[in-house]
Amino acid sequence: MQAKEHWEHVYKTKSTGSVSWYQAHAVHSLQLIKQTGLELSAPIIDVGGGASTLVLDLLVDGYSNLTVLDLSSAAIAAAKNHIGSERSKQVEWLEANILEAELADNTYELWHDRAVFHFLTAKEDRQKYVQLMRRAIKPGAYIIVATFAEDGPIQCSGLQARRYSSNELHAEFGDSFNLIQHEKESHVTPSGVTQQFMYCYFQKR
Repeated sequence: MQAKEHWEHVYKTKSTGSVSWYQAHAVHSLQLIKQTGLELSAPIIDVGGGASTLVLDLLVDGYSNLTVLDLSSAAIAAAKNHIGSERSKQVEWLEANILEAELADNTYELWHDRAVFHFLTAKEDRQKYVQLMRRAIKPGAYIIVATFAEDGPIQCSGLQARRYSSNELHAEFGDSFNLIQHEKESHVTPSGVTQQFMYCYFQKR
C-alpha cells in the first residue's frame, strides 16, 4: 500500500480522536510557537497537520497566515469540519506528500512538524525533506519538529518509525540550523498508552 492510500484508509476508518497521536490541544507546540515571538501575521506551515487541533488553537490565538499540509484528503476534511467552514477559509490547505510538495521559496517564518519526520526511514527521503524545508523557509525562520524519542515506539499505525535524541535530530538537519531548545513529552494516547516524544526547536542561521 502506498503512503497516501495508507493514510487515507486510517482517516476514513478511524475517528480523529481515536488515533494514537491525537491531542486535544498541542500544548508543547503552542508554547514553542509563542516562544518565537513571531508576529501574528507571520507565515506558518504545519506539515502533516491535517487532523491536528493545532490550527484551531492558532486561529483562536490570533495567528492569521496559516498553511496546513497533509497527504490525506480525509484528514484535511476532518480538520475543516472541526474548525468550521468560516475559520477554514482563513487557512491555506495543501493536499500533498511533503517529499513532493511544491512550496514557494523563502516563504515561511515557522515550520512545524509533529509526527511526520519520524516516518521517513530512508536516508534519501530525509535529505529530500530537509532540502525542501531549507528552500521554503526564510533566513532566521524557526523550525519545531517533534519525533519519537530514543525510548519511544519503533512502529506507529502499522508503519516503521525512527527514534531520535536531540543530537541525532540536529544532525539530520545540519549545522545551518541552531538548536535552541529540546524537551521530551510523555504523550498519552486515547487508548491510554504512553509514548515518548522529542521536541526540537531550531532556528535557521
